[in-house]
Amino acid sequence: MTDELGPLLELLDLKDERRTGWELRDIEDPESVAAHTWGMATLCLVYADRVEVDRDRAVTMALIHDLAEVRTGDIATRAADGRQAVSATEKEAAEREAIADLLSPFPDEELHTLWEEYEARESRTAKFVKDMDLIDNCLQALKYEREGRYDGSEPNEHFSEFGNLDEFFATAAPRLQTSLGETLFEQIKTEYEEEIGRPCQLEGN
Repeated sequence: MTDELGPLLELLDLKDERRTGWELRDIEDPESVAAHTWGMATLCLVYADRVEVDRDRAVTMALIHDLAEVRTGDIATRAADGRQAVSATEKEAAEREAIADLLSPFPDEELHTLWEEYEARESRTAKFVKDMDLIDNCLQALKYEREGRYDGSEPNEHFSEFGNLDEFFATAAPRLQTSLGETLFEQIKTEYEEEIGRPCQLEGN
């Protein structure tokens, strides 16, 4: 057990790792990666039965999906390829190396298997969990908009192509793979559009 304390303490750093997308938008006191993971796991908890996937597998997959970010940091997904800080190939390679090392002190091979399943996005469970990842992001955008947690009147070089928090919806829309995800997305987007008083922009200028 003593040999596991170091890795456990490192994993807890995700409680302090702030989500890059919100930081780029100058959100006041943005959520951590761990907070996002909790939100996503909670969505899996309440919706897994509705889509007939194994709840325990879905929740576990959600809890481990971003563990590698304790080493790689949170690399934000952008709507335009030219805005990506790191290519998808580089990101995947760095995260795969990190997760292999982070999970090595723990004997449960299923954790690594579930992480790989999530990355592949081929199983029903992985598609559902990824959709809950995207939905949590949209819910958080709606929450920040309602709470006025940023100054939208100030120019922001990172979001020059989108108003308000539209880009977070723009990155989610084309990646949804389940009917539940699409339904929740439309509900959240409708609430968001009522909040900002205009249609949500899903493509850059």
